Amino acid sequence: MDRVSSSMKQVSNPLPKVLSRRAGGGGGGGGLEAERESFERAQTISINKAINAQEVAVKEKHARNCILGTHHEKGAQTFWSVVNRLPLSGNAVLCWKFCHVFHKLLRDGHSNVLKDSIRYRNELSDMSRMWGHLSEGYGQLCSIYLKLLRTKMEFHTKNPRFPGNLQMSDRQLDGGENDVNNFFQLTVEMFDYLECELNLFQTVFSSLDMSRSVSVTAAGQCRLAPLIQVILDCSHLYDYTVKLLFKLHSCLPADTLQGHRDRFLEQFRKLKDLFYRSSNLQYFKRLIQIPQLPENPPNFLRASALSEHISPVVVIPAEASSPDSEPITDLVETDTASQSLFDNKFDDIFGSSFSSDPFNFNSQNGVKKDDKDQLIKQLYGEIAALKEELENFKAESARGAVQLRGRASELEAELAEQRHLKQQAQDESEFLRAELEELKKQREDTEKAQRSLTEIERRAQANEQRYSKLKEKYSELVQNHADLLRKNAEVTKQVTVARQAQGDVEREKKELEDSFQRVSEQAQRKSQEQAEVLDTLKRELAASRQELQVLQGTLESSTQAGVEQSTRIISLEQERASLSQAAEQRREEMGTLRAELQQLRDTLRCQQESSQVELETLQTQLRDKESGEQALRQHQAEEQLALLRGMAQEAQRMVQDALGRMEDPAHLGCTGSADCLLSRTLAATECVEQLRDAHRQYLSDGAAVGSLLPCLARFAHLVSDTLLQGSATSHPAPMEPADRLLEVCRQCGSEAVSYLSALQDPTMVEGADCSLVTACLGQISAIGEELRPRGLDVKQEELGDLVDKEMAATAAAIETASARIEEMLSKARAGDTGVKLEVNERILGSCTGLMQAIHVLVLASKDLQREIVESGRGAASPKEFYAKNSRWTEGLISASKAVGWGATVMVDAADLVVQGKGTFEELMVCSREIAASTAQLVAASKVKADKDSANLCKLQQASRGVNQATAGVVASTKAGKSQVEEKGHMDFSSMTLTQIKRQEMDSQVRVLELENQLQKERQKLGELRKKHYELAGVAEGWEEDGEWIPLQSKVHGGSSPQGTSPRQAGAQLGTALWEDPP
Repeated sequence: MDRVSSSMKQVSNPLPKVLSRRAGGGGGGGGLEAERESFERAQTISINKAINAQEVAVKEKHARNCILGTHHEKGAQTFWSVVNRLPLSGNAVLCWKFCHVFHKLLRDGHSNVLKDSIRYRNELSDMSRMWGHLSEGYGQLCSIYLKLLRTKMEFHTKNPRFPGNLQMSDRQLDGGENDVNNFFQLTVEMFDYLECELNLFQTVFSSLDMSRSVSVTAAGQCRLAPLIQVILDCSHLYDYTVKLLFKLHSCLPADTLQGHRDRFLEQFRKLKDLFYRSSNLQYFKRLIQIPQLPENPPNFLRASALSEHISPVVVIPAEASSPDSEPITDLVETDTASQSLFDNKFDDIFGSSFSSDPFNFNSQNGVKKDDKDQLIKQLYGEIAALKEELENFKAESARGAVQLRGRASELEAELAEQRHLKQQAQDESEFLRAELEELKKQREDTEKAQRSLTEIERRAQANEQRYSKLKEKYSELVQNHADLLRKNAEVTKQVTVARQAQGDVEREKKELEDSFQRVSEQAQRKSQEQAEVLDTLKRELAASRQELQVLQGTLESSTQAGVEQSTRIISLEQERASLSQAAEQRREEMGTLRAELQQLRDTLRCQQESSQVELETLQTQLRDKESGEQALRQHQAEEQLALLRGMAQEAQRMVQDALGRMEDPAHLGCTGSADCLLSRTLAATECVEQLRDAHRQYLSDGAAVGSLLPCLARFAHLVSDTLLQGSATSHPAPMEPADRLLEVCRQCGSEAVSYLSALQDPTMVEGADCSLVTACLGQISAIGEELRPRGLDVKQEELGDLVDKEMAATAAAIETASARIEEMLSKARAGDTGVKLEVNERILGSCTGLMQAIHVLVLASKDLQREIVESGRGAASPKEFYAKNSRWTEGLISASKAVGWGATVMVDAADLVVQGKGTFEELMVCSREIAASTAQLVAASKVKADKDSANLCKLQQASRGVNQATAGVVASTKAGKSQVEEKGHMDFSSMTLTQIKRQEMDSQVRVLELENQLQKERQKLGELRKKHYELAGVAEGWEEDGEWIPLQSKVHGGSSPQGTSPRQAGAQLGTALWEDPP
């Protein structure tokens, strides 16, 4: 009962209703046996329900039944008898839930649980080391949790005054001791204990994807549920550590405790961060109220800081029970008003019959009524202790309220300071804004100046162009001036001839010549004066020509004027007579035309009246026909729009259904390949292009809806198929590209739904655009290209030929190796004698046997391979079968290369051993390596074989032959090594005691050096193997998690035999042969 009451101090709902009184409570031995069997049966059921392989959290009601069982039988014998039958080493989830239940028993179970469980600590340690080799899943979690449980048992064994739930008062913590050494050691043990708790805490959080809502999933709750017990332990360990450190600082120098302070500071930061992260998880918010540690760690160098320390209190709300648990009622009523009220509450909880005989103790152990009274008194004492602790809690709450008020004052001061900083920032903003306006004005002035400078440059350029034109014009004028000079000479000659008879003309000519001579001389001096003189000469010359022409014209006109006038008078008279006659004819024609015109006007008026009547009739008929056609066209458009809306709605429903199926948990088990996703994406992209053309045609011609509807149906089908295939492809993919692929798929679905919704609205049909869908499909295609498996750099159609070539090359390498071994054996027999000949014959003979066994295995593998191809290809050709199963084919190629290489290396090693240049260890390593390579070839061959195949049996038999031959090589090598090495006995008879001691120390040093070298070589070997399989995985397209994802996804009915690739299976088997040779 002490343990029950102490467990109730920690939580408000520690235990459910206890087991009801067992029926048939007779006092005979048969009744006790029946009750014992019933109890064991109930405990077995509860333990099996609490500890199972389902990845869900342990139900509280089953865990409570286990706790009550320990109080019933005062120990954990039944619990361990059931747990020992569970396969804890074979299922990580089962082991994880066992650790959770066992942790609860250590905290809230009977005090004898620790005594009954301490004998199993070695088994728990072995199981922890075993699970520590598994780096994924629950392996590391189980390993760390088992270490924590072992540490907890050792701590409580060394410190029995600490209860399992670690809840005790300050007086109990002191324990009446004054020895500082004991407190020093206790603090170190608490640090180790808390370190194990924090390691489990951090490992659980690091194994979860915190970017998702993992706390609401069953798998996430399965990992988070044990952290409630860890939080309860950590709160007490932190509190006790702080108090002990203050006590140590009051007794010891600060320098002595520097290591304690550093370690406490590190654990304080980790615990604060983990408490903060845990309090933000939805799963913990309804189950537990996690305390928050102070902002800064306690200052142990100041003794008064102990009064500022507030013990963290973990509160479990009353409604924190899980949905699967039964209603929880307190086992003890804290109201001490009266004895009767206590008994009534006790009866309400445990039943009236149970109040007189709790846990049926009287029928089992013969407890008297006085024991019951004593038990009641003990409960009253515990109630008083609870009241005292409640008062302490209220006092601590008051201190916490005072601290919170102080913190509120600090926050208000910080708020005022922030407001002041905000005002300063606003002032600086106004100042910067004013400076910005000035800068804008300066920029505008600069732009104006720039424009002015540009205008000036443009004008200067125009002036330069004008100057160049003027310069060109001046050159033309100079040229014209030279031409005019030449013409002037000719004109001068003509003027001289024309004015021979006139003296005045001659004088003028002379003057002109003189003037021209002077102008010519002046032109040579000045070009401008030449131009003016040239103009003057031109005017004078033109005047002279005009005068000459006037004189000639006057002379000619005076002679011909009379003749012309007389001729003109005659012609005018003739024209007058003809014109008068023509006028008479025109008058007659005009009268006739006027009569015809009047007749035509009358006829035209009648025709216009009749045409007007016919036109009005035709217009009426045309309007009626147009109105009918308009109504018919409108009805047809409405029907087409309704048909388009219905088709768009159905297509939208298909896409939405695909989006819903992506979020369906049942779809999580489906996986797909990147190749299938790319094919679906390509088809969807082509369909979107067709849909865009059909939509464009529909917008230009509303009657073309017939071409749009089939495209919509195909669009919805292909987009939905692409979304589902993208979701299935993301499941086996790495996390980052998988998240990007899911996000792009959801975006593609949303864009498709938006496009289809726009097609349903007549006002948005023209604005509907499917280019965003095309962009999303392009992103999906890009991610699919990233997820495509990286296989060998060989075309798929060449895989079949490459397999045959590699198998043939392997067989040839084995035959070559056998021939070389025979040649070496002949040389050894000819050149060696005695022990060396015997050793070489034995080793080469075993190597020959190994080569023959490998040759038989290669032939059996080829037969089995041929059978697999014939049975699996159907109507396709072998090359098509190899291309379809490219992963399997690449595994065969890799295995064949490894076998051929191993045979060559082993022959070289044997040659060196025979020549005395090599070591026997190198030959043993080569034999094991070639055995591992042949095991890889066997695994690659049998991965697709029928289990009842005769060729498979032959292959397995050949594999066993290779293992036996490998064992023969290793045995013969070891025997030869032992036979060749000298085994001389050392003689210690003549050595003194000091010499023997010296030799002994040297031997110990040599042993330690060799052990250190051996450990380093083993680590190097492990790293080499790891890098080897990593490079092999990159070359053959393994996935990042080490599993082989088949090319055909489960969505399309594909399957992957064995779940691993041939290369991976061979690698595992080869590693086993290395570590444990036949």
